[in-house]
Amino acid sequence: MTSYLLRRLLGALVVLLVLSAVVYAIFYLMPGNPALLACGKGCTPDHLKVIEHQMGVDQPIWVQYWHFLQGIVVGQDFSAGPTVDHCPAPCLGYSFQTDEPVLSLLLDRLPVTLSLTLGSLVLWLVAGVVAGVISALRRGRAADKVVTVTTLAGMSAPTFLVGILLLMLVCAYLRWLPFPSYIPLLEDPAGWATNLILPWITLAIVQAAVYTRITRTAILETMAEDHIRTGRAYGLSERAIVSRHALRSALTPLVTLVALDLGALLGGAAITESVFGLPGLGLLLVDSVRVVDLPVVVGLTLLSGFFIVVANAVADLLYAVADPRVKVLDSGRRRIRGTA
Repeated sequence: MTSYLLRRLLGALVVLLVLSAVVYAIFYLMPGNPALLACGKGCTPDHLKVIEHQMGVDQPIWVQYWHFLQGIVVGQDFSAGPTVDHCPAPCLGYSFQTDEPVLSLLLDRLPVTLSLTLGSLVLWLVAGVVAGVISALRRGRAADKVVTVTTLAGMSAPTFLVGILLLMLVCAYLRWLPFPSYIPLLEDPAGWATNLILPWITLAIVQAAVYTRITRTAILETMAEDHIRTGRAYGLSERAIVSRHALRSALTPLVTLVALDLGALLGGAAITESVFGLPGLGLLLVDSVRVVDLPVVVGLTLLSGFFIVVANAVADLLYAVADPRVKVLDSGRRRIRGTA
């Protein structure tokens, strides 16, 4: 297990390094001058040269990328005339618009996106797995057809349309809930949950539909395997077969999907946050792209990639917990390599 963890850690570091190179190439080496964006309106040629020197864009490309990596790992110094400001690691630069550290902007918005993502994750996991199991065990019956139609409708519904309809129905017409506004969890737990119910449901509707289809397919495939038939032959009840064996084996593809979805949403659920006006990472990304705030866009892209890489590494470790057959397969591969 230790060697496996080390291999996964090394692989994650390599992926993050490649990701940083790709992000840097896309945003900083594309046609255009980042210093001109930072210089702003009314920029004179002399002032532009000063900005270029401060940002280091007048240096060779490999030196610029090295300083970019150095800022992430150990921090970076930024010269602002006679003074020098130190940006501690992980330094992602300063916003062109607010002149604040990008990392501070991301950390300020992260709790909002965390609240939105984790709350909706619970909803779509519970709804998707339960509906998928019911549909698989009632294959061809009325319950299966109802779940199938509902799933297709959920997968076809655009997120922004679901959010707008919920706002109009629940908040404007029925007035069951106030229009959402983010309240910190520690400040008012009840208000926090009340204001996030509609955003949670909006994200969960589309995601739960996908998880329902995957759970149904995985359960049907697992129920046809030999160890399930063996369990029935030994007299195990259908409930025990489904809960202890079929469902646990079917969770393996869901672990991968959860890792991908969770990592992507933590990087910013832009549409949902924009519809409900939640000041999270997604809304920050939309605003930064609109005003071409390059350091913030780069920081958000790297953060999203970091979440996805970490989530996938954790998913690999959870495979053996969800499905014991993974341990057997891994042990067999090691024995074969040792024999060879």
